[in-house]
Amino acid sequence: MSSDTKTLDVSVWRGDSAGGKFERFEVPNQESQTILDVVVWIQQKIDPTLAYRYACRVGMCGSCAMMVNGQPRWTCRTHVQKVARDNRIEVAPLRNLPVIKDLAADMDPFFTKWIKAEGVFHPTSTRDDDIVGVDPSSADRILADAAIECINCAVCYASCDTVQGNPDYLGPAALNRAWTLVNDAKDGKRSDILEAVSQGGGCHNCHSQGSCAKFCPNELSPITSIAGLKRETMKSFFKGR
Repeated sequence: MSSDTKTLDVSVWRGDSAGGKFERFEVPNQESQTILDVVVWIQQKIDPTLAYRYACRVGMCGSCAMMVNGQPRWTCRTHVQKVARDNRIEVAPLRNLPVIKDLAADMDPFFTKWIKAEGVFHPTSTRDDDIVGVDPSSADRILADAAIECINCAVCYASCDTVQGNPDYLGPAALNRAWTLVNDAKDGKRSDILEAVSQGGGCHNCHSQGSCAKFCPNELSPITSIAGLKRETMKSFFKGR
């Protein structure tokens, strides 16, 4: 591969859940170029069979999350100049998830764990009932709002060493969602949520390493949410004795 600064030496993981390997491509080094731009260029100019996922391209949806030089990132927000090492870049699918093909990870296990964590809103009224207001300054609402901006990109899940070592661990995103609902005054199954997240693979499996907060593109702190769940599950346990 060329060592010319006008080109990038890009290693892209190719394969599926059965296995694969890195393939190297020479890509023009352009100004204000993102990692997603590089991946798109390879697919459009060199190899149309390259599989990957993206949607908005403006740092909103999180669909383009991949491993870049070993770290999970939104590739549309990641500029080449900030991560290239001697004009070299390595791009791989998100860690801790099965691979469908090439850079496209299978998100099913990620969302299955949301359900196991009871991370689905449990309504207390119907559309025929009057809308009940929620005080935005209440303590519970403030706690819920602090964690509510998760968009399910799985960057925190890919960064989590606990997930890598324990496939049953629900993961930071599912637990962060559970914490949001625990503090939602309109959710009707707070006790069910606490029961779900206190089981094997739940919040008490977290080792508090903090990678989830470090890598979250929306600057959320799942580790704070998990700490809250640990406190509330222990309170619930002792109240029930």
